[in-house]
Formats: sequence, structure tokens, C-alpha cells
Amino acid sequence: MSAWDFTVAQVEWPGAVRIIRSAFPPIDLFEDIADPADWPLLILAEMKTNPRLMETIGNLDLVPPSRRVSGPGASWLMAPFTHVSRDRPSRFSDGSFGVLYVAESFETALFETIHHHGRFMARTREAPGWTSQFRELVLAIDGKLHDLRGERARESALLQPDDYSESQALGAKLRAAKSDGVVYPSVRRAGGECAGLFWPDLASNAMQGRHLDYHWNGERVDLYREAGTGKVFRIG
Repeated sequence: MSAWDFTVAQVEWPGAVRIIRSAFPPIDLFEDIADPADWPLLILAEMKTNPRLMETIGNLDLVPPSRRVSGPGASWLMAPFTHVSRDRPSRFSDGSFGVLYVAESFETALFETIHHHGRFMARTREAPGWTSQFRELVLAIDGKLHDLRGERARESALLQPDDYSESQALGAKLRAAKSDGVVYPSVRRAGGECAGLFWPDLASNAMQGRHLDYHWNGERVDLYREAGTGKVFRIG
């Protein structure tokens, strides 16, 4: 199916959810400076005393100044676009450009992340036990997204469980044509929906929710724990 066979839908999710590793703290520059146009000069000045700053910020040039965001939670919105690598491809990108993936609910975000975490644990042959900490982000998205929700997960060439070749080709074409991104059925949770945003300014109001621990039983992630309350939940 051609990239141009998909209609564009206005997608507004005020309570979208993203779950990320807790290893990446916010970058004060993105949080504290109101005007992103000032960032390049401020980065140059800061690097005189902190030469490792660029490792934290990533490649800022990948995001046009007009599409950068600042203020509370901005680091979580900017990071997927400034830290990119072909060693970390995703469903709609070969790793040469960033995509901000979110789900419409916590349950869908959970199933999406435990799949990828489970694959990592299996590849590295990790012993059973509680593993890396994650954090829940709650944010709002608002954009005109190419709508793939008519495709059937696990049947469409764009929504295969492990083959991203067709979806990456579509993502590259849409982004080159100035698309805002895509909305599509979750491949990991029946009935769930996900969105892949091609620019950070399509999201806002990112706030941290729960800290989560995942339990690896040697074959899959079977439990998650809310770090703040200690409550443990079984994953069906």
C-alpha cells in the first residue's frame, strides 16, 4: 500500500502514556530555558566547563529550532529526537531519525515495553529476577497523523510483530513529505492504539507518573511492581 493511501486524522490524546528506562534524567537546559533559539549559544558557553554536555543533550541539529520544545518535561520530549542511532531502529524509523512513541493508555504502553524488554533479556540470557527500573510518563499529544488504524495488527505488512521493513519504508516516506506522524493499532495489545510522532512539538505537558520494576521469569516479563507503593501486579 502506498504512503498516500492513508488519510490524515486529528489525534488528540490528553492522557497519552509512554514508559521509558529511568536511566535518563531530565536535561536542565531544556527545562529551564524558555526560548529554544537560544540553546546553541548557551550550549557552547556551558561546554567550556562541562565538555561532556553533548553526550547528555545529543544532536540538537536533528530538530529544527521551530519544532523544539522547552519548559517542564521538555527533556522527555526532546530525547527521542536528539539521541538517534541506526543501532536502535524502531517500527517506523531505521534509526536515522527520531520518533516519539506513545500509547493511548497505560496498559498498552506496558505491553509494548515489556515485549521489547523481554527480547533484550532473552538475547542476553539474563537470570530470572526483578530488573531495570522504568518510569511512566503521562503527556498530551495533538497532531494530524496518518491513520493506519484500518490495518490489522499482525496481518498487515506494516504491523508485523518482528519485521519492520515495510513500516520503516513508510515512515521514511511520510517524514520526508512533512507528515506529523502515524497512529496505528498496537501490535502487542489487542484493541490498543499507539502513535509515532515525527516531531517533539506535537506533544506537551509531559509529567512523570509511577516508577516501575519489571520481573523477568527467564522466559518473559510476568510481573510489574509499582516502586512507590510496593504493589505487585501479574501480567496476563
